[in-house]
Amino acid sequence: MASSHSSSPVPHPSSGGSEGIFRKDRDPSSRHYRPVHSLPDVCPKEPTGEAARVLCEGPSVVADQHRWTVYNSKVNLPAALNDPRLAKRESDFFTKTWGLDFAETEVMPSFYLPNITKEHFGPYLQETAQREKIHERCKSICSNKDEMDHTYYLVLDSKINIWLKQIFMKPDFALDDPTTFNAVLPWSHFNSAGGKSSRDMASSRLLQEKLSHYLDVVEVSIARQISLRSEAFFHAMSSQHELQDRLTETARAVAVLRGRAAAIERIMCEGPLRALRQALTRSNCARLHNKLKLMAAVHQSQPTVQLLLSTSEFVGALELIATTKEVLQLELQGIHSFRHLGSQLCEMEKLIDKMMVGDFSMYSRSDLNRSLEDDGLVMEKDRLESLVFGLLRQRKLNFLDIYSDEMILAAKSIVTQSVVDSVSQIEEIDTDIVTKLADQMRLMTFPQWFELLKSVFENFILFLKRIKVTLSVVRNVVLEALDSNQKSRLLERAAVGGLTEAPGTPLNQEEAELAYLTHEGLFISDALNDAQLHLGASTGQEQSSTVGPRQALSRMDGCGSDSASGTTESSTSREHAPHFGGVETYIFLNEDLMPSDLELGRVANNIQELLYTASDVSHDRCVKVLMARAKDGSLERLSSAEFVFLSQAVEGFVRDTEKLCCRRSVSLRGALQSQANRFVHRFHEERKTKLSLLLDNERWKQAEVPAEFQDLVNSIADGRITLPDRKPQGTEERKPSDYLHIDGQKYAVVGTVLLLIRIFLEYCQCVNDIPSISTDMLTRLSDLLKHFNSRSCQLVLGAGALQVVGLKTITTKNLALASRCLQLVVHYIPVIRAHFETKLAPKQYSVLRHFDHITKDYNDHIAEISAKLMAIMDSLFEKVLSKYEVKAPMPSACFRNVCKQMAKMHEALYELLPEEQAQMLFLRINASFKMHLKRQLARLGVHHDGGPQHGLVTVDVAFYTENVQSLRALEMLDLNMAEIWEQKR
Repeated sequence: MASSHSSSPVPHPSSGGSEGIFRKDRDPSSRHYRPVHSLPDVCPKEPTGEAARVLCEGPSVVADQHRWTVYNSKVNLPAALNDPRLAKRESDFFTKTWGLDFAETEVMPSFYLPNITKEHFGPYLQETAQREKIHERCKSICSNKDEMDHTYYLVLDSKINIWLKQIFMKPDFALDDPTTFNAVLPWSHFNSAGGKSSRDMASSRLLQEKLSHYLDVVEVSIARQISLRSEAFFHAMSSQHELQDRLTETARAVAVLRGRAAAIERIMCEGPLRALRQALTRSNCARLHNKLKLMAAVHQSQPTVQLLLSTSEFVGALELIATTKEVLQLELQGIHSFRHLGSQLCEMEKLIDKMMVGDFSMYSRSDLNRSLEDDGLVMEKDRLESLVFGLLRQRKLNFLDIYSDEMILAAKSIVTQSVVDSVSQIEEIDTDIVTKLADQMRLMTFPQWFELLKSVFENFILFLKRIKVTLSVVRNVVLEALDSNQKSRLLERAAVGGLTEAPGTPLNQEEAELAYLTHEGLFISDALNDAQLHLGASTGQEQSSTVGPRQALSRMDGCGSDSASGTTESSTSREHAPHFGGVETYIFLNEDLMPSDLELGRVANNIQELLYTASDVSHDRCVKVLMARAKDGSLERLSSAEFVFLSQAVEGFVRDTEKLCCRRSVSLRGALQSQANRFVHRFHEERKTKLSLLLDNERWKQAEVPAEFQDLVNSIADGRITLPDRKPQGTEERKPSDYLHIDGQKYAVVGTVLLLIRIFLEYCQCVNDIPSISTDMLTRLSDLLKHFNSRSCQLVLGAGALQVVGLKTITTKNLALASRCLQLVVHYIPVIRAHFETKLAPKQYSVLRHFDHITKDYNDHIAEISAKLMAIMDSLFEKVLSKYEVKAPMPSACFRNVCKQMAKMHEALYELLPEEQAQMLFLRINASFKMHLKRQLARLGVHHDGGPQHGLVTVDVAFYTENVQSLRALEMLDLNMAEIWEQKR
C-alpha cells in the first residue's frame, strides 16, 4: 500500500553522465493532502520514530479495550461492498440491520481530490524516458545471452540434457536425499546377488566416466558464463584493488593524526585538566565539610527543641522542627544515621500541638476566671500572641471553640459568684437550709435582688470588655499573618519574575568549563547548584534576604556546641523584641505551612462571631437570673415604679452590650418583654378593677378638685404627659376648687374622673419608661376608656346607680355631670393619641384607630345624655300642656308650672354645662315646648285671629318668654314664639 502513495527512485540527470539516478521532485501543491494511513496490527510491536506517531492515531486494543473500535466490527464491510456476486447478495443486507432509511446511493466524488488526467503524468514520463531506454537496451542484451545458451544446450546430447535437468538442475537438489542420491549413483548395479563380476566392474567404470563427463559439461558451462561476464568481473577486481589502496592511505593518515593528538594531549591538556580536577575535588571536599557541619547542626536540633519546649517557646520549636525537616528532605536525604529523626520530629510536632492546645485552654480559663477588678485587661499578651501564632501555623483553627467553651463556663461562674456575694451580706437567708441559688434569689427583697441584678450587669460588662480586648489581640495576630502571606506572595512573584529572565543570560567561561568537566559524574547536582547560585546572586538582593534551611541551621550551629546558651539568649532577646518582630520572616520561610488567606479570613470572621456569642451568652445568663426571680410571679407584683427601674436597668445593659459588641441580642429583651406583658396585664387589671370599684361607689355628685389635680392638668396643658413628682409633706396646703379649669373652661367633675385622669397618665408614664410595651399599653388603655364609658352609661343612663349606690332617682344634675365628665375625657383623648403616636413606629400607626372609635362612642354617649334631658322636659311639657285651657286668670297655672320647671332645669344645668351647651339645650327644650303648645292650641281651636282667646294665649306666652329670658345666660336667647300659631292657608 505504501507504493501507491510514494514514488520509487527514478533516473535523474546528473553532471557525471547520462546514466545517473533520477528522483521525482515532489509537487508543492500536494502537501496539503492528508496521507492515508493503514490500520495497525492487532498486536503491534513497540513503534519508534515516525511510525510511533502514525500508529498513535489509530485505536489501541489495550488503551481502547473498554470502548468500541474498528476491531469490534462483525461485518467485513469492504468485502461486502466489493462482492463480485452482487446479484446473489441479499437485497435487504443493510436495511434489515440499519433500517429502511439506509439505501445504496452514488458516492459523491471528494472535493479534496483533484481530477487526474493523462497530462498529470507528462512530466513523469519525460523524466523516466531515459531510464526506459536503458532498460530496453539491457533487455536486448539479456535476450542474446539466452539465445546463446539455448544454442549451446541444443548441441549437447538431448538425453544427457534431460537427465541433468531432472536431477542436477532441480531447485531442491540435495545428495542427502536418498532418492536423489540413488538417481546420481544407481547402486542397483552394484548390489546384485551374485557378487562382484566383470560386468559390475564395467558398469562402475562406465558410471565414473559419465560423472566425469557431467563435470566437464559443468566446467564448460561455468567457463562460458565467466567469459560472457568477464568485463564486469575484471572491473570489480580493479575496483577492489583501488579500494584497498585508498584504505591503506587512510589508515596511514589516521595513524599520523592519532600521534599528533596524543602529543597535543600530553603537552597541552593533561596538566590543565589535572589542575581543574583538583580544584573540583577541593570544592567537593568543602561541600562535604559543609554537609558534615549541617549534620552536626541537625543532630543538635532535637535537644534544642526540648529546651525551647521547657520554656514554652512553641513558635521557636515549631520553626526549628520545620527547618530541620526541610533540611532532612532536601539536603540530608538518604543518610542512614538520620533515618529515625524525621519520625521523631513528627512525634514532637504532635506533642507540641497537644501542649499548645492545653496551654491555650489553661490560658483561657485563667484569663476568663480571674478577678474582674484586675486592671490589666489582657493577661500575658506575649504568651497569647505566641500561642495563637503557633496554633495558626499548625492549622489548629478550632482553638476559638476552646475559648468559647471556657467563656460559657466563666459566664456561669460570674452569676454564681455574684449571687454568693450578695447572699453572704443578707443575714435573713440561711444558705445551709436554702442551697439553690434560684431559691436564694426569690427570698431576697426587690431592692436586694435589684442590687444583685445590677451587680451582675456590671460584672458582665467588665467580662465582655475583657473578652473584646483579648479577641482583638487574637484578631491582630490573624490579620498580621494574613498580611504577611500577601507580602510573601508579592516577593515570590518578584523572584519568579527575576528567574524567568535568567535562562536568557549566557554562562561565562568558568561555568561552561565546570559543566564540561562534570561529565564524568563528579557531583553534577552540586555543580549545577553552584551555577544557579552564582547566577541568582547576580539578579538582585531580594533572595539574599530569604534565609534557606541550610543557612538557618548553620547559624544555629554557629553559636557553637553549647546550643542551650544560644537558645536562652534568643528567648531572652525575644522577650525584649518588638511586637511580631520575626513573624514575617518566619512566614516567608514557611508560607506553605500557614493557613490560606481564605482560612485566615474565616478565622477572623469567627473571632467576630465569638464576640457576638459572648454577648448572647451574657444575655442568656442574665435571663436565667431574671426568670429565677419571676418564677413565683414576684415580678408581676412589682409596682410600676419598681418595674420601671428594672426596665431601665435592663435597657441600659442592653445598650452597653450593643455598643460594646455591635450585637443586638434579643434574649434579655425578649424575657423583659414577656415580663412586661405580664406586668401590663396585671397593671391594667388592677386599674380596671380600681376604676370599677370607684364607679360602683360613685354617687354622681360634683366633687371638689384638689390643687394637685389642677396642677396635673396644667402640666398636661404645658405638654408634660407624665405624673408630677410627689411633693414632700409639710408644704402649705391649698384649698380645693369647685371646678377643674382647662383651657379657659370649667369642668364640673366627679371624683372618679379625677382618678381616671391620673390613671391614664400612669399608662403614659409606663410608655415613657418602657417604650417596648407601647402597643400593648395602648390597647389596654383603650379598653379602660371603653370600660369607663360603658359602665358610666349603665350607671347613669341605665339607672344602675339606683341599685348599686342606692340613689333615689337619676336627676338632671346627675345626667349633666356625667355628660361633662365624658366631655373631659373626650378632651384628653387627642392628647393621649399624640403621646402614643410619638412612641410607636410608623408601621404601628394602625392601632391608633382605637382612639377614633372611643371618641365616637363617647360623643354618642354625650348625645344620648342630651337626648335624655330633652326627653325629661318633653314628657313634662306633654303632661302639663295637655291640661292647658285658655281662660282667666292669666298667667295660667299651666304656664306657671312650666316656667317653674324650666327654672329648676336651668338651675341644675347652669353650674355644670358651659353657656353654649346650655343655650343649645334650652333652644331644643323651647322647640319641644312650642311643638306641644302648638298641638294643644290646635286641639282647642285657638287661632291667631285677634280674638279673646288669642289675647289670653298671648299673655301666657309673654309670661313664658319673660321668665325664660330672665334666666342667666339666656337673656339673648331667641325663642321665636310666633311658631306656635298655625299659618292660615
